Amino acid sequence: MRPMKHNFFKLLAKLNKLVLPSYSKQELDLSKASKFQMALIGWRVFVTKRALD
Repeated sequence: MRPMKHNFFKLLAKLNKLVLPSYSKQELDLSKASKFQMALIGWRVFVTKRALD
């Protein structure tokens, strides 16, 4: 079961990279980020962490 879950998050991380904006490339200041931008950053961190475990 674990490898299947791991593969799912790896695929989801690749989709995130293609679809979602990269705020680091845009040099977004986190103190000025909107709640929506912060939610996207949190989602990307969550998925990336699960894909690397």
